[in-house]
Amino acid sequence: MKITTDDGVVLEVKRQGEGEPFFMVHGFTGAKEDFYDHTAELAKHSEVVTLDLRGHGESDHPEGADKYSLDRLAADILAVADALELETFGLLGHSMGGMVARRVVLAHPERVSSLVLMDTSPGPPDGVDPELAEMAARLALTEGMDALRAVLDEADVLGSQADKRVRATRPGYEEFNDRKWDAVAPMAYATLLREMIAQPHQLEELRGLACPTLVVVGDQDSNFLADAHQMAGAIAGAELAVIPEAGHSPQFENPEAWFIAVDTFVRGRVNAA
Repeated sequence: MKITTDDGVVLEVKRQGEGEPFFMVHGFTGAKEDFYDHTAELAKHSEVVTLDLRGHGESDHPEGADKYSLDRLAADILAVADALELETFGLLGHSMGGMVARRVVLAHPERVSSLVLMDTSPGPPDGVDPELAEMAARLALTEGMDALRAVLDEADVLGSQADKRVRATRPGYEEFNDRKWDAVAPMAYATLLREMIAQPHQLEELRGLACPTLVVVGDQDSNFLADAHQMAGAIAGAELAVIPEAGHSPQFENPEAWFIAVDTFVRGRVNAA
C-alpha cells in the first residue's frame, strides 16, 4: 500500500498478519525486503509493518537535502502508524533504522510498546572515518551511485567473514543487494550519511527508556558490537542477543539464531499484552 506523508512524499508500505503491531525498519541503502525471510513467521502472532524509507526502494525519492534527515524518517514512521490507526506499536530498527527508531522512542515513548535495536549505535558509528564518509557523500552526488559502489566494493566496507560467506553461498544475494543499491537516491545517501556521522550521542537519553528493549548484534559486526553492549548496559532491563557467526546483517548471516532471538522477544511482549 501507499501512504503519503505531510510533506507529500509517498511511502511504500507492506502490512501483514494480525495482533500486536510490529514495525521493522531497514537500514542505510536497505529496503523492506531485508526482513521478508522472516515476516511470514512473525505475522503468525503480530501485525508486521515494513516500509521503504524515503529515498529508498519503491518509496518516493524527493529532491533536495531538506527532504532527508533522521528526524524526518522518524516522523515518517509515525505518519505510517497514524495512517494505519495504530496508537502503539513494537519497533525494530536495523543500523540507520535503529537510529530512526531511537528518535521515535525518545520523542514519543508513549507510542512504542517494545523496542529492538539491531546492529546500531547511540550516536556516530564507531570505526567510520568522517573524512572518508564525506568523500563518499560527494562521490554519490557528483558521480552517481554506480561509481560509489565500485569504490566501496574495493574498500570492503562492512565486509565481515559472515557477509562474504552469504554472498558466496546464497543464490541471488548479490543481485538482491544490487537492486536495493540501484533504488537509493544519491541525495538521500549523501544527506543521511553526513547526518549519521555528525549526529549527537544519545546514550544518556537512552538510560531513561521504560519500554521492554532487545539489543541485537552480530558477533563479527566490529563497527557496532561495542555500541550494542553499551546500549544494553544503559537501558534498564534491556536484553542483549549477540548472534554468532554473523556480521552487520544477522537476519541473513545467521537467520535461525537471529529469528529465535527476535521472535522470542516479540512473543514475550505479545503474551504480556
